[in-house]
Amino acid sequence: MKVTRSAALISLSLASALTLSACGSDDDSGEKSSKGGTHTVKTVNGDVKVPNDPKRVVVLDTAELDSAITLGVKPLGATTAQPGKPFLSYLPKEKTEGIENVGVIAQPSMEKVAGLKPDLILTNKERDADRYDELSKIAPTVMTKTTGYPWKENFQVHADALGKKAEAKKVLAKYDARTAKVTKALGGEKKAAGIETSVIRFQEGADTRIYGHKAYIATLLKDVGLGRPKVADQAKAYNGLAMDVSPEQVDKGDADVVFYTSYGDTKKSGEQKTVKSPLWKNMRAVKEKKAFHVEDELWIQGIGYTAADKILDEMEDDLTK
Repeated sequence: MKVTRSAALISLSLASALTLSACGSDDDSGEKSSKGGTHTVKTVNGDVKVPNDPKRVVVLDTAELDSAITLGVKPLGATTAQPGKPFLSYLPKEKTEGIENVGVIAQPSMEKVAGLKPDLILTNKERDADRYDELSKIAPTVMTKTTGYPWKENFQVHADALGKKAEAKKVLAKYDARTAKVTKALGGEKKAAGIETSVIRFQEGADTRIYGHKAYIATLLKDVGLGRPKVADQAKAYNGLAMDVSPEQVDKGDADVVFYTSYGDTKKSGEQKTVKSPLWKNMRAVKEKKAFHVEDELWIQGIGYTAADKILDEMEDDLTK
């Protein structure tokens, strides 16, 4: 019965979308006629034809939501990073107010997605590969191969799909200027390169993670020109994303500067206990008061240029104290 209802909803959504499309083609307003029609986006699943000016966008991961908001698009619906939680807190409330929660990443409610009658869906294969065919029946679906490390390339795909390539160029220029400003504040490229910087994440229900070179946050460190400790070269798990260690090995992530965070409750993640231990207190960064606690939703879960702008602000503030 549930399958039949879902199928009926999808069919109804498709029929409604076709009706809306037909109505739109009869509108002779200058703005509509100049932005009407479709264009083709190259995706991991091949070429996908999308509206030139999509109006009913649904996004199914945090990077896609960041991209949309960065480009001035408020989606109709989006997934959240964790069950029972709102959209990531670093996003401006006025930008997320009114967006419908359509489930958790990798577990979207197909009925809710279909019910919004989207004209474009943005997601990635890492989260929704198994749902591509079903999503494509609801609306043109643009997928990137993965999320995280290739965020800049993914952003360009999102911008193309949203019809915002011109806006994307401005975003990139602003980001380049911002990273250059932080580098200058640190004393220039040579001084920045001499500051070995590590990122550690305590995790509820999992091992502690020391980040390598192929993580979203690692690209920001690189763009500012900061050095990385040797352990970053050894962090090759998850395709170079990170290294998992026990709480007793957290000092492997020591460096001139350490940014650390927790996914989940700090007590359950092990952070509270670890930062009180002699092992932590004897770390070089801690002794030099260069260990900074940062928000997980921003530094790790938030992936995109809106997140990057806020991270760079914090990074400059912490490193120039």
